[in-house]
Amino acid sequence: MKTRNPPSRDAARAGRPRASAAQGTRHGLARVLSKQGVCSRSEAARWIIEGRVSVDGRIVRDPEFPVVADRAVIRVDGQASAAPERCYLMLNKPRGLVTTARDEQGRDTVYRCLDGAALPWLAPVGRLDKASEGLLLFSNDPEWAARITDPATGPDKTYHVQIDRLPDDVLLQQLKTGVRVDGEHLSARDVRVLRSGERNAWLEIVLEEGRNRQIRRLLAAFDVGVLRLVRVAIGPLALGELGKGAWRMLDAHECEALAPTTGR
Repeated sequence: MKTRNPPSRDAARAGRPRASAAQGTRHGLARVLSKQGVCSRSEAARWIIEGRVSVDGRIVRDPEFPVVADRAVIRVDGQASAAPERCYLMLNKPRGLVTTARDEQGRDTVYRCLDGAALPWLAPVGRLDKASEGLLLFSNDPEWAARITDPATGPDKTYHVQIDRLPDDVLLQQLKTGVRVDGEHLSARDVRVLRSGERNAWLEIVLEEGRNRQIRRLLAAFDVGVLRLVRVAIGPLALGELGKGAWRMLDAHECEALAPTTGR
């Protein structure tokens, strides 16, 4: 008579349930909470470690504890966890704020602009560095955010950039051709001169994808300094007349235009 193989020691120690096709797909508890739009994944992990989260009536302290999201009863501080109403907004980010929920150095963050608005938890969709300004999106819909930030299918991003020199046709072509920096090929999909002064100029630069400090690194490779950098559009959504530090909700048409529903 054949005997069943006993569970591994690690699995037995952790007490984690095993997944099967019949049980459904399991994901880590912290990931499930973040996918619901309840909080960020790192914040969910903190809640779990602090003992604030239970699954089917039992406190769980392992952020990677596997659960089937639509079958487990998850509670935070004794209250049933449920996906909040989806929220989508745009902010005109001022210069000098960092795009993060918490900053270890104590710097002001973009969430300062949302203080007192009684909004649900929201995550930035993409980023702008501290010295940059302009259009920044927020949402608690992870799937929508993922479609926007996908480098293959996400919308173009348009920037107005003040540089410290007068550009010529050679520079504009070099920016479109691109250059390899730190192992990455950086380039712009389109570049044009908006206006020029005596010593500097404004460019409009369009990117197909937004890598970390991409425009600053691309320009620096050609010894061009950035004086100001403003994101003025994401796909069809323009910053428009939205005031510095102001925000507004997006309507359903704008949300769909930015990140078309799968299959369309």
